[in-house]
Amino acid sequence: MAFLELPVGDRIVKVTNPDKPYFPEAGLSKLDLVSYYLSVGDGILRALRDRPTTLERWPGGVVEGAVMSTRADPSGGDAFYQKRIPRGAPAYVETARIDFPSGRSADEVCPTELAVVAWAANLGTITFHPWPVRAADVDHPDELRIDLDPQPGRDFADTVRVAREAVLPLLDELGMTGFPKTSGGRGLHIYVRIEPRWTFTEVRRAALAFGRELERRMPELVTTKWWKEERGETVFVDYNQNARDRTIASAYSVRAHPHAPVSAPLTWAELDTADPRDFTVKTMPGRFFELGDLHAGIDDAAFSLETLLDMADRDEEDLGLGDMPYPPNYPKMPGEPKRVQPSKAKDG
Repeated sequence: MAFLELPVGDRIVKVTNPDKPYFPEAGLSKLDLVSYYLSVGDGILRALRDRPTTLERWPGGVVEGAVMSTRADPSGGDAFYQKRIPRGAPAYVETARIDFPSGRSADEVCPTELAVVAWAANLGTITFHPWPVRAADVDHPDELRIDLDPQPGRDFADTVRVAREAVLPLLDELGMTGFPKTSGGRGLHIYVRIEPRWTFTEVRRAALAFGRELERRMPELVTTKWWKEERGETVFVDYNQNARDRTIASAYSVRAHPHAPVSAPLTWAELDTADPRDFTVKTMPGRFFELGDLHAGIDDAAFSLETLLDMADRDEEDLGLGDMPYPPNYPKMPGEPKRVQPSKAKDG
């Protein structure tokens, strides 16, 4: 079949080569991918609506030997990150102008309706990476992202322990509501809606303060150390996921692994028994039909960062804990320490 046309809301979305294998190990085609996103429509659109979104495209599917190109060289692999709207996009695909740390700008896809998601999936978009901002104000995030990343020697159960014993109590103390989801791998993400009053720099500072408090509460298990050689067998709190142009796979996004896992919203109550391997393109539609969108209440309240920013000030003034390194593609930032691995710095 060369193509078929799917009604999506008031649009007709063409799916080309619908039978093309996209996850051959899982027996899933391109049409299965598009159909999956339609089956969780309310959820994926809530995660992406009005947000500049980078498209992680695998036009040849997730097949054996396929590799992701570097961000700097999108022609160097079978898959790539699309930060600018693709040529030939339908007129209904809206964009938002965003600025990168390099000073360059781009018009990124900004989903406003489910047809945009289906259109992008037809282009081979496996994963959607939304910015933590809305199109109306792209310089002030409305989302604090707590990214728990288990290091070698740790697993999802360790991440859950950190979330249960440290993240949730701290959120309660701050008067915040967090919405957890699997990363699609061994990690865990917790999103908190915030008032869009602070810059990326300030939100990142608040995330670092949050991570340092987790580190104090569980020093044997949690770290905020940026350099992998210093982390040991811990759960890393990646504060840099709150920096400008750092994005995380959205809730309901498919991840590019052979068994087609999904970044799945969870309730706090099911954390202890959840297994990330259970949430896939095949299983999530039924779960969504039964439970609905577990992040449906995420926009009900937006919280202040003032307490976390006060904590950051105290960390610096009382404990001498200043800023931490930015990712390597960033220009040198004010107040940032040396961006060099400790082992290399010691060697001179």
